[in-house]
Amino acid sequence: MNAKKIVITGGPGTGKTSVINELKNRGYYCFEEIIRTLTTEAKKESDSSKHISNPIAFVDDPFHFNTQLLNGRVEQFIQSRILNKEESFFDRGIPDVLAYMDFFEQPYNNLFLEACNNHKYTHVFILPPWEDIYTSDNERFETFDEASKIHDCLIKVYGDFVYDITEVPVGSIAERTNFVIDNI
Repeated sequence: MNAKKIVITGGPGTGKTSVINELKNRGYYCFEEIIRTLTTEAKKESDSSKHISNPIAFVDDPFHFNTQLLNGRVEQFIQSRILNKEESFFDRGIPDVLAYMDFFEQPYNNLFLEACNNHKYTHVFILPPWEDIYTSDNERFETFDEASKIHDCLIKVYGDFVYDITEVPVGSIAERTNFVIDNI
């Protein structure tokens, strides 16, 4: 089945997961963000005093961490091909890995570029920075300013891979979810 593959992305704390959860509540198939699991694992393996930012910045081997993240997102994409669903949603896409690496000024090789070029999504929705709802937690370490800069990196990377990006307006979870559904 040639299902639509739809990314919900944005900087940290923009409401992506809330929209994904609402889509799930409405019966849509959604792939969850995998970085929280990797972050929890990375925190167990590193000095907790280093936890001042995204795990890409504090893990001992950021390239290995990013490769794991990339492979996890590619696996989600591959899994979406065999679903018997009209559309599947992703809490972040493969290009997000590159955007974060750009933000942290970390190099990547052709493996990362090829993953983005060989696994194309149907549509990308981006949730803009929204200070009123922004909070930090045990897996989200960025400041609001950093989250805004990550947003800019996301716009650039998805643009580099020639995606048309639809910005989701601020509003309630229901309004934002309705906007996504109405625009796929």
